[in-house]
Amino acid sequence: MKAHYGYNDGSGTYYITIDSALCNGCEACVRVCPAAALVMVEDDPLEERLVAAVSAAHSKKIRYSCDSCKPAGYTSLPCVAACAQSAITHSW
Repeated sequence: MKAHYGYNDGSGTYYITIDSALCNGCEACVRVCPAAALVMVEDDPLEERLVAAVSAAHSKKIRYSCDSCKPAGYTSLPCVAACAQSAITHSW
């Protein structure tokens, strides 16, 4: 299941998408996020499986949270590069 964290506003569309079906819970993306925007959450309480997610505190300000990782011309966020499963994408 794909979870979209972010928002649209007059300046653009800013989303981090995490595919929980691809996420293996390795936490590599969480460790490389300097803004601590990514956290591990329970995907399904019955399975007790943890997957990456954007914290509630960062979801509505993801453009600004990711700003230090994405200067002008930068094409890949560290969290995307750290994910060996290709479970994380971004929209801008």
